[in-house]
Amino acid sequence: MTDEDRAQKVFDALDAMDLKYEVFSHPPVATVEEAKDHWDHIRGSKAKNLFVRDQKGKKHYLIVLEQDKPLNMKWFSEHFGLDKLSFASPERMEKYLGLQPGSVSPFGLINDANKVVVVYIDEEIMNEGYVNFHPNVNTMTLNMACEDFKNFLKATGNKVHFVTIHMSV
Repeated sequence: MTDEDRAQKVFDALDAMDLKYEVFSHPPVATVEEAKDHWDHIRGSKAKNLFVRDQKGKKHYLIVLEQDKPLNMKWFSEHFGLDKLSFASPERMEKYLGLQPGSVSPFGLINDANKVVVVYIDEEIMNEGYVNFHPNVNTMTLNMACEDFKNFLKATGNKVHFVTIHMSV
C-alpha cells in the first residue's frame, strides 16, 4: 500500500462518518521534534503516539499524549495495572495498525480488523478543542475537532480509555 493509499483510506473513513477535518502537507517527519517546525500555524493539541506491547507480546496498546510530555512506561504500566511494556517492533506495527515507524497515529485503528489494540489517551490533549495526527503517513497532519475525533474513536470499536497521564521521568 502506498502512502497516498494509506492517507486516502483515512480520508474515506472520515468522510463516510461525515466527520470534518483539515489536512496540512509537509515534508516527511519521523519524530515530534521534526514535526514541530511544521505545526506552528495549526490550531489545537499536538500529540505523540506510542505503540507498545506487553512483555509476552500478547497485548498491544496505543498511548497518545501531549507532544512534550515524557512518559515513564514503568509508572504507566503499574498505574494502569498492565504487564511490563516495551515498544512494539515495526513488524507488529504493520501487522496491527498497518503503519510504518514515524507515522503512528490513532487513525491506524481503521486497520485493526480484530480490535486488539487498546488505546490510552491523555485527557490533556483534548483541552484545546482540536487535535492533530498523521493520517497514517508522515507527510501530512490532519486537524479535527475533539468531538469529531471522539466519534471516530467510537466508530473503530477498539477499547479506548481517556486517562490522566502525570508528568514523570
